[in-house]
Amino acid sequence: MTHSPVLIACSHGTSNATGDAEVREFRRAVSALRPSLDVREAYVDVQEPALPDVVAALPEGEPAVIVPVLLSVGYHVKVDIAQARDSRPRTSAAAPLGPDPVLVDVLEERLREAGLADDDAVVLAAAGSSNPAASAAVEEVAGQLAARLGRPVTCAYGSAAEPKVPHAVEAARAAGAPRVVVASYLLAHGWFHDQLFKAGADLVTEPLLPSEALAGLVLKRFDEAVAAAPGA
Repeated sequence: MTHSPVLIACSHGTSNATGDAEVREFRRAVSALRPSLDVREAYVDVQEPALPDVVAALPEGEPAVIVPVLLSVGYHVKVDIAQARDSRPRTSAAAPLGPDPVLVDVLEERLREAGLADDDAVVLAAAGSSNPAASAAVEEVAGQLAARLGRPVTCAYGSAAEPKVPHAVEAARAAGAPRVVVASYLLAHGWFHDQLFKAGADLVTEPLLPSEALAGLVLKRFDEAVAAAPGA
């Protein structure tokens, strides 16, 4: 029987206690779906253990896959995670969680839970990145969500990309929407999610976590990376 690599679930990190608890519970959900798998925590910012330390502490020769618990490509994937991957033999990195239809499923579920009406305008609010690939990934998810809902979905960002969330909400209201709903394209509670309530929308959805479907998506990304590894 082939020994499975360690799964390093690498999150951004947060000082928000609720968000921290949500991410920790998320890792437990991943472990519950595959109890035989060694799932370890790591962060690229704010919290410990830091990703480089987790990778360095692995036993020599132990295969590992870093799975970005992040929604799109950006600095942390391209730089932090890539550097950690390259720092040690037999360590690979999976793709980030998005874009993926599973994320669209969860976004639609959160919108329905929030009370989305047929004539509401929808703004998909992501954290934002200066990496064009990150914005392209958000736009892909927005396009899939628009097809699912049968209405346009506008992308907006908390930082580093345009338009900002308040401007997108203002534009939707100026276009005549009776209500504007912000769909939080964020994994957990934290600073970015808190800012959504200041954007002037009528409704703001809950973050994507908790979600067993997203726990399954982490394992999907892990399996994809294992299959693509040399010698697989």
